Amino acid sequence: MTPLLSVEGLSKTYGAHLGCRDVSLDLFPGEVLGIVGESGSGKTTVLNCMAGHLEPDTGRVVFDTRAEGPRDVLRMSEPERRMLGRTDWAFVQQNARDGLRMGVSAGGNVGERLMAVGARNYGRIRGDAADWLTRVEIDAARIDDRPTTFSGGMQQRLQIARNLVTGPRLVFMDEPTGGLDVSVQARLLDLLRGLVRDMKLSAIIVTHDLAVVRLLADRLLVMKSGRVVEHGLTDQVLDDPQHGYTQLLVSSVLQV
Repeated sequence: MTPLLSVEGLSKTYGAHLGCRDVSLDLFPGEVLGIVGESGSGKTTVLNCMAGHLEPDTGRVVFDTRAEGPRDVLRMSEPERRMLGRTDWAFVQQNARDGLRMGVSAGGNVGERLMAVGARNYGRIRGDAADWLTRVEIDAARIDDRPTTFSGGMQQRLQIARNLVTGPRLVFMDEPTGGLDVSVQARLLDLLRGLVRDMKLSAIIVTHDLAVVRLLADRLLVMKSGRVVEHGLTDQVLDDPQHGYTQLLVSSVLQV
């Protein structure tokens, strides 16, 4: 099977500071990959390099496009990358406010992404937006309310609706439950798990929370000081960690 995404030798430095070094991975259709590590481990740098938000110093990010097969995203033109980001890719920010237009209604936030890929029928756009609000457990009656009137958990669910309305094949998630109360996290994780399953999404999730990857990820990469120190099936890595750093991560959770 051809990987949906293949990352080869990804490295990034910020002056004298190492962001990540020689990171390689494959992601297959319908698979969820978790990347974990403490703050400063390089996991967010890797995610942003893969998603095109940062330019790596070296490496390739090859995506299996619908029309042309595998292509190195880093060699695409800027318009091509923008279109990819509106159609087959999506990016869920840790802070929902960074991924939403806070001065635009909830329906407008969802509808904007549809319009970006050519939708023009107002009635259909509004209907699709209302349907997606319901899918992410937001009352469709709030379609004209602005995100500023929503709770943090609702804002995150709205950001997810905005990202998934165009039916992407790959979703990047940066600490999607970060900063939310435990009860809100649980509800959001349950929603994400259902959407990933129902839409057959591929996803890459960066988090420091091992419970998140235990619930959502099929495979796991553990990063330390910019490098991958362990990888494998999620349950295998968490239940029988081989690297000393992974053992510390797991044991720190067990001691809480």
